[in-house]
Amino acid sequence: MVGKIIAGFIVVSALIIGALTYYFQVHYYYETVAEPVGAYEIQMTSLVSGQPEEILVESFQGIDASSAPVRFRGCFTTPLSLSMLTETFVIFDKAEPRTGPNWFDCYDAKAIGAALESGEAIGFMGQENFTDGFDRVIAVYPDGRAFVWHQPNEKYEE
Repeated sequence: MVGKIIAGFIVVSALIIGALTYYFQVHYYYETVAEPVGAYEIQMTSLVSGQPEEILVESFQGIDASSAPVRFRGCFTTPLSLSMLTETFVIFDKAEPRTGPNWFDCYDAKAIGAALESGEAIGFMGQENFTDGFDRVIAVYPDGRAFVWHQPNEKYEE
């Protein structure tokens, strides 16, 4: 009888710890980013100057967490044409969207990744080494929909 009580306690404890771990990973650390200002300014690296320059952004939705630099995700639209963007800013062929929490509905890493692979969307270097070891990357569709995230770079992998 005592063994059943101990086993039950272990199972219940494991379920509680598992549920708390899931909650902390998927919900707790994330904060909503209401406006793309300050550290969240959406910029792309200029072909001419090699420096990040702010672009026009509308309908921004974003999330971030201070627990890791890779947790930033954003969705927005831009009135700038894709042809103008490709002539002005650095195209980034290594864009690999990072999956985000499933409750952040506007951002679908699998769909963005497929669009980048098929050429439906184009990846741009937002800011190289935005934070030590991570680049800010932006994917833009022809209709102006755009997505931003941080991804590890070569410096991170050293």
